[in-house]
Amino acid sequence: MPSFVVVGATSWGMTIANLLAQGDHEVTLLTRTPAEAATVDRDRGLDRLPGFELPATVRVLPAAATPASPDGIVVAVPSQSFRATAEHPTLSREVPVLTAAKGIEHGSLLRMSEVLAACGWPAERISALSGPNLAREIVAGLPAASTVASATESEAEMWQRALSTSRFRVYRSSDVVGVELGGSLKNVVAIAAGVGAGLGLGANALASLTTRGLAEITRLAIAEGASAATLLGLAGVGDLMATCYSPLSRNHRYGERLAAGDTPQQALAAAGGVVEGATTAPVALALAARHGIDMPIAEQVNAVITGERSVTDALEALLSRDLRAEG
Repeated sequence: MPSFVVVGATSWGMTIANLLAQGDHEVTLLTRTPAEAATVDRDRGLDRLPGFELPATVRVLPAAATPASPDGIVVAVPSQSFRATAEHPTLSREVPVLTAAKGIEHGSLLRMSEVLAACGWPAERISALSGPNLAREIVAGLPAASTVASATESEAEMWQRALSTSRFRVYRSSDVVGVELGGSLKNVVAIAAGVGAGLGLGANALASLTTRGLAEITRLAIAEGASAATLLGLAGVGDLMATCYSPLSRNHRYGERLAAGDTPQQALAAAGGVVEGATTAPVALALAARHGIDMPIAEQVNAVITGERSVTDALEALLSRDLRAEG
């Protein structure tokens, strides 16, 4: 029986552990500390996943007790704590590793697959997962799809088989850059969409916002070496739509709370967990500056988060930009 380790008792980490368990794999969920392992093992769930119970077959252990030779490792922790997690010495660098995080590291501007490479995994062993994957819907058994990308076809196929179930369909890709950047950058646009929804701007405005957001994402991703086609797939427009329009999205809820007048700190508390778009916005702008790329939506989202502009001033700044050709 194939065995897998999932690092991170997050809502997404538990969701992935559940998917792997449905495939009759041996699954171990790793936590940061023995105390956290005891709590997760006792509760078998999270408040953010109401009604979900981790399968009894999934073992819960602290990271120090990592099984020696799993068939694969999934890292499902927030992007800004990703490196500290990936550096853990008990994680084998000899087995396939999958990043399930959606973000870009502060300071280094590295994608999570690049962080894994910096932590000792060979490039051919690294894969990335992304798509319109709201954890609460997946654990409820609602149909969903995702994309796993790897530079090595056999690695992508392995993860595709391991994660696919009768309700979760996994496609494969060789475009790791596009899959990762699509999943990371859409969170910034989702904050803007949440603001638009909170202000009651209407369907036309939200459709326009997400479309122009996709244009920003695509420009930067192509500059980083991605294929434009990837951004029209599940890891691009698919993930963007789910995150921008669903109230289950923490980034969307964060934007709604900003529109309601919350401070960024209050909005973060109300969102109920990590808001990747808030940490990704400044890093996306730094990455865009490296290529001389304009990202007006990300710029205004970041200005609101940092307190440089109010929500209404940011909206006015977008609407008053010079007229130009679409592209």
